[in-house]
Amino acid sequence: MASARYASLKQIPLFADLSETELNFLLERAVALNYQPGQTIFVEGDPCEGLYVIQSGQVKIFKTSHNGREQILTIERAGASIAELPVFDGGDYPASAAALTKSTLLHVRKKDFQELCLAHPQVALKVVKVVGSRLRTMVDLIDELSFSSVRHRLAALLLRLAKTEGKKTEDGIRFHLPSTNQELAAQIGTVRELVSRNLGRLQTMGMIRVHGKTVIVRDLRRLEAEVEESEERS
Repeated sequence: MASARYASLKQIPLFADLSETELNFLLERAVALNYQPGQTIFVEGDPCEGLYVIQSGQVKIFKTSHNGREQILTIERAGASIAELPVFDGGDYPASAAALTKSTLLHVRKKDFQELCLAHPQVALKVVKVVGSRLRTMVDLIDELSFSSVRHRLAALLLRLAKTEGKKTEDGIRFHLPSTNQELAAQIGTVRELVSRNLGRLQTMGMIRVHGKTVIVRDLRRLEAEVEESEERS
């Protein structure tokens, strides 16, 4: 178990350059926490207790409106760290987190992580880089939600999944949707009915084929053109 946690920490970009002694410092203080699908990890507004590292599984970071509507900000997978910002600014968690799949996370207390950064400033610089990257992602998300149609946002999401997780087959590029239509709707800022409707439209247009949670992109160029044309119209 300890060796698995050591390997997990070593694979995290924040900790990749640390020595064995420094990693063991974290390892002695990291606590492994197991979560079932749908289980809450932390809630927006809660006091920040520390940093989390995803050892296995998938975690969604999201905001919830007063009427209960959910907007997914990002989905993080094994190897990612979450909740870096409140560890440094002293604030509460700015969003909520929940497991999408059965997941194991390593939790490092805020005090221990701050102590590590004081001793090794390069770790703090990497945190700045991670937070900066997340800020750019949030700016892109705001741009998409403000200026593009549901079909464009769905097509853009499918295109990203095809390029990052797809496998080439005789029928096209195959990948699995990471969640339900409700979760997909939360990712692109709409409702489940519009996700189903627009999946159907893209399928009727011959760009994709959907079988349950499996999507086959039959015409990648047309899907790319759909995204590009939508961006031009916006």
